[in-house]
Formats: sequence, structure tokens, C-alpha cells
Amino acid sequence: MELDKAYERMTAVAVAALHEREPERLWPMFAAALADLCGGEAVIHKLDEWSESQGRIGTTPDAAAVALDRLKDVELGLFRSGYPFAGHYAARADRTPVTAGRAVGRVWPHSPTARLLSEALDVDHVLGVPLPDSTTPVTGCLVYRSGTDFTDDHLVMAERAQPLLTAVERQRQLLEEWRRTLGPGGAPDQRAADCALTPREITVLLLLTDALTADAMGRRLGISIRTVHKHVENIYRKLGTRDRVGTVLRAQRLGLVPSPGPAGTGAGVRPWSFATVEQSHGSERI
Repeated sequence: MELDKAYERMTAVAVAALHEREPERLWPMFAAALADLCGGEAVIHKLDEWSESQGRIGTTPDAAAVALDRLKDVELGLFRSGYPFAGHYAARADRTPVTAGRAVGRVWPHSPTARLLSEALDVDHVLGVPLPDSTTPVTGCLVYRSGTDFTDDHLVMAERAQPLLTAVERQRQLLEEWRRTLGPGGAPDQRAADCALTPREITVLLLLTDALTADAMGRRLGISIRTVHKHVENIYRKLGTRDRVGTVLRAQRLGLVPSPGPAGTGAGVRPWSFATVEQSHGSERI
């Protein structure tokens, strides 16, 4: 029962994250809840392509970020190398969460990485929670704790949380892409707010311009077709439109999505045309 309540709290945080307009705030919100869910004290989230020398790494809580900032380049490189999870997940397609102790056994406490974590963060154990569809082995979260190792229940909760991680990460990527294609500043957010569009509806609207079917959008966002249709209906109502073509055209006029540029100009990062939309529209009504 306690596990169910913890997961309900985690789900509530994930829903709140999907309504957050600032993509850079999504992972800090979610990481804090993940630490609580899995019995951890700190969480590192590694996103995008990363290596020992580059790639974004976020830290929760702030004290952990301060501790990592004090590390020398050599120490930080050791930390970023992701031992033992990089090797563990690279050797298999399975992305089930695992602890460092279970991944390499008795070797873990005596490893340079374990000693570094003990000195820098005062933690003894690490739980790897990768994105389920990740092809970069340690893209996802690392949860840390001191004292006893993570329990079987903690691993169960981490596995249950993985689809939520995927949903939050896809939302972040789409929001960042949306902002990037519409230019810097807060203008896109203000235009979306003026139309009363939620961040989730913005990401669905962005996918509408790609002429994806509801099924494809659902797979991309990790939601059901029914939920996709609900979001689309809300978008139609808020923009005063009745179909996909009219919705995309109105969204372009309002500056909510990029407009297609002339051929060969490179303008309009997400190319869109009546042909592609009508083809999708004819095969599935949205």
C-alpha cells in the first residue's frame, strides 16, 4: 500500500511536470520525486549525448550540485564515466533498473568511483534508472543513498517510474525544439498563454504539423490515442478550428508553430505542406 501511495505521488509530480512551461525545470521537479520514491538522497540526471568530457548533467538537491562543482576535472571525468552502468547496459538491450552492487558485486565498494562518491556526496550506493528506450547506455537517472543498499521494493518502484521518465524527457525535448524553432525570448510562451494552450497541448500541436496520426503521436508522447484525441479537441476549441489543416494554418498565423519557408531557404525547421497533412487527414480523422 505504501508503494502504491508513493507511486501516486510520483504520478502527480509527472502530471505537474507536463504542465510546466519551462523545459529546464522538468527534470529537477521529477528527480526530486524519484529520489523520494526510490529511497534515495540525491539524483543525477544525464541527458542527451554525453561522455566523460561533455553533455548536460543535472543534480538534485542543490547541495549535491555544489559538491560536484568542487571536483577536479579528473575526478569529474571519473564520475561522468558512469561506472558500472555504462558497461552493464552496453552489454545488453535490457534497461531494467539495477544497483551498482548488483551490477558488479563485491567489486563496487572498492572501486575508484565508489570512493569518489563517498568523499564528494557522502553516499555509498547507486541505483541506475535509464530511459527504457535509451540507446545511450546511461541516459536517464542515477539515484544515490548512504547506509544500506536499495531494496527490491525500491527497484520495483524505479521500474514502474521508467515510463514516466520517458514522458517527461519527450516533453522536454519537444518544448525545447518548439522554442528553438520559434526563436529566443518569451514570445512563444506568451502567444501560447494568450490562446490558453497548456505546455502539453503545445507539444501535441507541434506534432500535428508533422502530419502524424493519433497513434503515432501517442507513441511519441507515451500516451493513449484517446488522450491524444482529447488534447486535439481542446486545441481545436481554443483556436476556433475544426480540422487539422485549419488548425495548423491558424497556429502558423498566430506564431505558435513555425511557418514553412520557401524551398531551399532553410526557413521553417519543421517542413509542412497540404499534401502531407491531407494524406494523414484522409487516413485518420483528427
